[in-house]
Amino acid sequence: MFSLLCTALLSVTLASTVYSDVSNNTAAPLPADSIGLRVFAVPGGNVTLPCRLHRTSSFSSVGTGIRIKWSKMSDDESTSEDVLITMGFHKKSYGSFQGRVHLQNDDDDDASLVIDDVSVEDHGKFHCEVINGMDDSTADVTLEVQGGTRQSHGVVFPYSPRLGRYNLNFNDAEQACLDQDAAVASFDQLYEAWGAGLDWCNAGWLNDGSVQYPINNPRGPCGGTNAGAGLRSYGRRNKSSSRYDVFCFTSSLEGQFYWLVQPLRLTFDEAVQACVDDGAEIAKVGQMYAAWKMQGYDRCDSGWLADGSVRYPISRPRKNCSPTEAAVRFVGFPDKKQKLYGVYCFRAQQ
Repeated sequence: MFSLLCTALLSVTLASTVYSDVSNNTAAPLPADSIGLRVFAVPGGNVTLPCRLHRTSSFSSVGTGIRIKWSKMSDDESTSEDVLITMGFHKKSYGSFQGRVHLQNDDDDDASLVIDDVSVEDHGKFHCEVINGMDDSTADVTLEVQGGTRQSHGVVFPYSPRLGRYNLNFNDAEQACLDQDAAVASFDQLYEAWGAGLDWCNAGWLNDGSVQYPINNPRGPCGGTNAGAGLRSYGRRNKSSSRYDVFCFTSSLEGQFYWLVQPLRLTFDEAVQACVDDGAEIAKVGQMYAAWKMQGYDRCDSGWLADGSVRYPISRPRKNCSPTEAAVRFVGFPDKKQKLYGVYCFRAQQ
């Protein structure tokens, strides 16, 4: 008896990680079985619709007797069209999918469908069917084709408040990004950030009400090693009761972000006042990310920010200063009375 396990993944060229916590972030967002069977792609790209066989017996074999059929359902799911049918060495694709589809065949148990040159017409529900005599299994995967317009000038960053991870409903998430001089990121913005290397093992809200997280380095606690790299999706969640982190986006820095040079370490309240005394205000998280991403700001000093967190931006990795990657390093939310840190300020344009 074969059982079918599908997990969402995208097939895209990967880049190195460019965002980081001070500690290695390997917390599992949610149990894997809570992730929707949904895959995202953009027009003109390639995508993999996952379908994997897990054999219950070591003596079973995926050989010439196994028939794999992929079909695409109509919008009302009353009819379907054949996409690809294979049986052993015999393979045939159909209709608009001719010459654009093939099985991934990473190993003997892999029945995943690869679609090349994705078009908006490919959007919809696909049905995978594995037939082996009386041992038949089926599963569905939904392909969502997003618009091709992407924001190339800006930065996406993950955010969670002092209360800790998974404490924001959708309205809280919108306010959290606004408070950091940013907005809730879109799917296209997160997709581009993932392509540029964003790897984050905590699920966050996007502006369409969906919850997703980007993985470039598949690992056990983050959806498993077999799921592949891509955007993991929980689908659209209840905006009032569901609680996650959020992915924020900022694209401008209308003013001067800077490290306030002064001789003493400060409490949080002292840091706020020091910036005011300098004719500025304590900087926000989004302003640090914007300065780091768009101006190459680099400073190996931990400093207070407006949300009470302590961070520092590194664009030139070096020993003792994010040696392996360019990143905005997150130290944490320390006791605000501690005199251990300096401060980053922001002076708005007049």
